[in-house]
Amino acid sequence: MSDLAALTHHDFTPHAGSIFSLTADDAVTVSLELSEVKARQASSVEDGGRQAFSLLFIADPDAPSLSQRLYHLDHAGLGALDLFLVPIGPKNGAMQYEAIFN
Repeated sequence: MSDLAALTHHDFTPHAGSIFSLTADDAVTVSLELSEVKARQASSVEDGGRQAFSLLFIADPDAPSLSQRLYHLDHAGLGALDLFLVPIGPKNGAMQYEAIFN
């Protein structure tokens, strides 16, 4: 499993457009496309910490809706990740989810 505390937006940027496989508690698998990696301003950078960033995922239009919570995701290049995802609404008929790193 990847060390989330060590990951930055630079680790995710090359994987924009790729698919992450999410497994829910009921063994349902949902494919999420990483559609955007966005760097954010954060005071922690001034203190030597990492710059805050967010990840935007888009689910397949036929995928079940997911609630706001921690999910296990797998990615071919990044490995296993446990991310807190928040549904932020539909776009073009597909639900979007966001993960924020501070």
